[in-house]
Amino acid sequence: MKKILFLTFALLSLASVAQQKNKYKSIVEEKFIFTPQSEHSHGSSIVALPNGDFLACWFQGSGERKSDDVRIMGSRLQKGKTTWGKPFVMADTPGLPDCNPVLFLNNKEKLFLVWIAVQGNMWEGSILRTRTTTNYNQAGAPVWEWQDNILLKPGEEFESEVEEKYAEMPELEHGWAGYAPLYDNLIIEASKNKVNRSIGWMTRIKPLILESGRIILPLYSDGYNFSICAISDDDGETWRPSKPIVGRGPIQPALALKTNGDIVAFMRDSGDAPARVHKSISKDKGESWTYSVKTDIPNTASVEILVLKDGRWAFVGNDIDDGRYRVVLMLSDDQGETWKWKEYLENDSKQGGGSYSYPGLIQTQDGLLHITYSSRTSETEKSIKYLVVNPEKIN
Repeated sequence: MKKILFLTFALLSLASVAQQKNKYKSIVEEKFIFTPQSEHSHGSSIVALPNGDFLACWFQGSGERKSDDVRIMGSRLQKGKTTWGKPFVMADTPGLPDCNPVLFLNNKEKLFLVWIAVQGNMWEGSILRTRTTTNYNQAGAPVWEWQDNILLKPGEEFESEVEEKYAEMPELEHGWAGYAPLYDNLIIEASKNKVNRSIGWMTRIKPLILESGRIILPLYSDGYNFSICAISDDDGETWRPSKPIVGRGPIQPALALKTNGDIVAFMRDSGDAPARVHKSISKDKGESWTYSVKTDIPNTASVEILVLKDGRWAFVGNDIDDGRYRVVLMLSDDQGETWKWKEYLENDSKQGGGSYSYPGLIQTQDGLLHITYSSRTSETEKSIKYLVVNPEKIN
């Protein structure tokens, strides 16, 4: 009898935990893309293919920028299947770490993989690389038909934009020390370097593709500690830089299009305290941006954004300022001004909790959200988690 009572109590406890984690029953499906293992696995992206398959990718290896064995891995969830296929290599630059992959389809359904090869084992030396194909419907890896680097050349307008935006921003009341220059002055001086402003731009989040076909690919720099966009008006054949998204730590932009045509960038905070999601606006289709301001959303690790088919906006990210142990899904019905509904996809305690970050977010025609993110619960339990969420169940 005691044994039966104990098992009953244990099952009820597990059910209670599951109910707390998924209060509104919105999670339709939850699984790992591959069996958790010890290699570092991070920075995922996901795309829905026209044939009903899903393709996901991430970077994996013994570390990140300092580990030359890091490569881009991928997996396919075939239409009608319930488990992801065996992972395969998507890209591996000999002798260099490959990181931060992004997958997307252009308006002609050509598949793009964009990522960075890290030269000198420093983020600031990163080079943008891309592979494309229309041959991706078979099982396993896509058959890549073309590969090249994406080389950007921000001109003198980069330098002037940085200086102008810092002049517009509220002045900092402190510098590095009493005899050291302000942070702003250091970045302004760095913007004059023609080589540095042409390299080190890194991917993280999917692009925004406008009705015209324009592709706006968000990028960021750990050297400048702010962001920029690569713009293509020929379906990804050629690319040019936007003006920079200037601020004190706005990185890894996620883009959303408002009904009035403005584009909003929500960004991870890599600046001074308090750590909050940054926000910038473009009124000219991604060409130029306001300096970033902090919202009231706590953040230190990652953000993602998506305009849903019903007009609501979805935000996925770490809404805490002291780690990566919590991931929230929030919904807005006023284009990101307020977030009235939320649900925690992960919600561990700070002490001894897991690490969850760098989400990818898409929506399929049936209205369901498909989310991937890095999951690490121990040094030997690292994977990419995949969730299917019904946003109609969040209320």
